[in-house]
Amino acid sequence: MATTIVASPLTIKISEQIKLGGVELGGEVTKRIQSITEFSRRLINCPADTDVVILAMSTAVAAGQYVESTVKYIRITNLDAANHAVLTFKSENNNECAHELDFGYSFIYAADDAGGVVNTHDASASALTVSLDDLVEIRAKANTGAVDLEVIVAGT
Repeated sequence: MATTIVASPLTIKISEQIKLGGVELGGEVTKRIQSITEFSRRLINCPADTDVVILAMSTAVAAGQYVESTVKYIRITNLDAANHAVLTFKSENNNECAHELDFGYSFIYAADDAGGVVNTHDASASALTVSLDDLVEIRAKANTGAVDLEVIVAGT
C-alpha cells in the first residue's frame, strides 16, 4: 500500500521578550526540519516519586517506541503549576544523566538532522572525554506531587 502522507517541514520558533531600561533585548531563533512524516503529541500524568518511561527509542518500530535514526525533534513541557519533574536520559550503554524540569518550562532535545538521536548523548564520568551514544530512553519522576507532561516527538 502506498502512503498518502506527504512529508512536511516542521518549524520551531523559540523567542524571548524583555524590555529593560527602555530597550528591547529579547531574541528569536527559528529552525526548520525538512521531511517530517511522523508527529506525536502525548499528555502524560507522571506520579510523584515513581520513575515512568515517557519515551523509548530503538532501531526498530515497536509499541510505544520510536526508531532512533528517524527522531528529529523532542520537546517535553511540564504543564504543572507548582511541581517540578526530573528527566533521566539513558544511552544505549546504560549511561544516564538527569535534569530538573521546573513547572511551566520546556526541555528540547536537539537531535541530529541526519542521524536522529543516534550518537547524540554522553553521560560518562568525565565531560572531557566525550563518547557519544544513542539516546534510547527518557524517564520522568515528579517530586512532591504528580505532574502533567506534554511530550512532542517529530520524525522522518
